Amino acid sequence: MKQFAVIGCGRFGSAVAKTLYKNGYDVLAIDECADIVQHLSENVTHAASIDVKDEHALRAVGMRNIDVAIIAIGSDIKASIMATLVVKELGVKYVVAKAQDELHAKVLYKIGADRVIFPERDMGVRLAYNLTSTNILDYIELAPDYSIMEITAPEKWINKTLQEANVRSKYGLSVLAIKHGEVVNVSPQADAVVQRGDVLVVVGLNDDLQKVQEKV
Repeated sequence: MKQFAVIGCGRFGSAVAKTLYKNGYDVLAIDECADIVQHLSENVTHAASIDVKDEHALRAVGMRNIDVAIIAIGSDIKASIMATLVVKELGVKYVVAKAQDELHAKVLYKIGADRVIFPERDMGVRLAYNLTSTNILDYIELAPDYSIMEITAPEKWINKTLQEANVRSKYGLSVLAIKHGEVVNVSPQADAVVQRGDVLVVVGLNDDLQKVQEKV
């Protein structure tokens, strides 16, 4: 089983740590604030209050045994960069780091972060789509140009197969799954029929995803 470390346990880091632990994973939670660590200690496997920039301290709490580290430090960019650098040097296989902006993200990638996330920005984008579209239920950015969306079945697609609806040729989208109630059809074939109330998980270029709202 993978072992996780969450470094920086503010609201975002705490939520990640608690969720991983709730799902049965070993979680090491680290923060410089002793009060935060004490409050979180019953909701993770281990919790430690240490200087996240201190390589010796991170080594002492067993960072070498960690498979995935999440650097969830908020406003202290220097601490974020140092923690990312140190955990990579200690041999952590996969490091996810939270960034404040694009420049911060570039630095994190340069020093070895495997993935950089923008929680506030991403939530803002998702909320904007939720509020302005009647059929978009969720939105996840995969790359600068590609995203995944959950959409309710558009009226024009109902009672048609994916091929008849020309989802790929007309809209440029690939359907990853169709949810019908509690039943999920993963990687549906071209002859899969879209029914009223279905939820489709689609992936495509952001431009195509934007246009699908206008065309349907």
